[in-house]
Amino acid sequence: MELTKDIIPLPYSDCLLTESNLRGVSPVVYADGGALRNSLKKIDKNNKRLKGSNPVLTSRREAFERVRSFWAEKRGVWCAIDFEAWERDHTVITEFGWRLVGWTDDKKEVQEAGHLIVDEHQKFRNSQYVPEHRYVSSSYFSEQISLIVLKDYGFGESEIVKKVAFKSRVCDFITQLGKYGAVFLVFHDNNQDIKYLRSDSINATLEGLSYVLPDTMPDGGMFVVDTSDLFAALEGATTADRRGLGRMCNLIQIPTKNMHNAGNDAYYTLEAMISMAGGDPVDIQREKRWPNQTGQGVKVDFKPHEENSDLSDEEGVAPGPINGW
Repeated sequence: MELTKDIIPLPYSDCLLTESNLRGVSPVVYADGGALRNSLKKIDKNNKRLKGSNPVLTSRREAFERVRSFWAEKRGVWCAIDFEAWERDHTVITEFGWRLVGWTDDKKEVQEAGHLIVDEHQKFRNSQYVPEHRYVSSSYFSEQISLIVLKDYGFGESEIVKKVAFKSRVCDFITQLGKYGAVFLVFHDNNQDIKYLRSDSINATLEGLSYVLPDTMPDGGMFVVDTSDLFAALEGATTADRRGLGRMCNLIQIPTKNMHNAGNDAYYTLEAMISMAGGDPVDIQREKRWPNQTGQGVKVDFKPHEENSDLSDEEGVAPGPINGW
C-alpha cells in the first residue's frame, strides 16, 4: 500500500504486549479522537509526576486498578464486615454488621445486609470515646401522640442474639461466602476486624486469607480489600496515616448517618468500595472528583471545607488497645 517509506514486519508474539505482561488491564471508552488525545496528555503528565514515586503509593495504585478490574467482571462475592466493641475493653464484642454483593453461577446478582447485637453485652455501653448507635429506641410523649421509633441501623432490622449463637452465626456466615467462588472481604482499616474474626469470641475459618490480590481474577480463595488503602491511592497519599470511614465517605460524597453502628459502617464501607471500584482509572477518577486540586506529585490538596470530617466519625480518638487488642 506504500503507506510507509520502508517495509515493516507484521506483528508477531515476541513484540506484542499481552495481558499477562501487564500488572492490570481495565477498559476505558473515549467519545472521540479528541478525548483520547486529551487523555494521553494527562497520562503523560501523571507519569512524569509519578516518576520516582513512593513505593507505598505505587503498591496502592496497583491494588486500586486490580480491584477495579476484578469488580468489573461481576464474579465472586464482595462482602464488607464490621465489628463494634466496648470502648473500655475491646475483647467485649457488642455488634457485627455486613453487606454483600455477589454473583451466582448463572450470573444472578445477590445483595444482602444485616446487623447482629450480642444480648449479654447490651449492658456495655459506649459514650466516652465513640457514640452509641446500636439500638432501636422509642418514646411516648402523650396519649395524643403516637409512639416515635428511632432506629439506629438504617438498612434493615437489627437482630439481638445470644453470645453462643452470635459466634456460630458469624462463623457460618463467613464459611458460606465460599459458595460464590472468590471471596473479597472488604474492610475499612482491616487490622482490628480481622483480629476479632480470629479471636476466641469468633474463631472464624480464614484459611488461606491473603492480603495480596492475584494478577488475574481468581476462581476461589479469600482476599482482603481495604477501602482505606483504595482511598489513599485515589488521593495520592504516601503516609501510613489512614482516613476514618466517615471522613472518607464525606470526601467522596457518600452521605452517612449513625456511624459506629456495625451494620451502618459495613454498608458505607461497601458503598465506598463500589464508588471507587466502579469508577474510572485512578488518575482520571481523581481529577473528576477534585478538578485542578492536585499539587506536587499526584496528592490532592483538599479545601478546608472538604477536610471537615463527618461529625459522627470519631475514629482515632479512643484509647489504645486493651488486653492486647
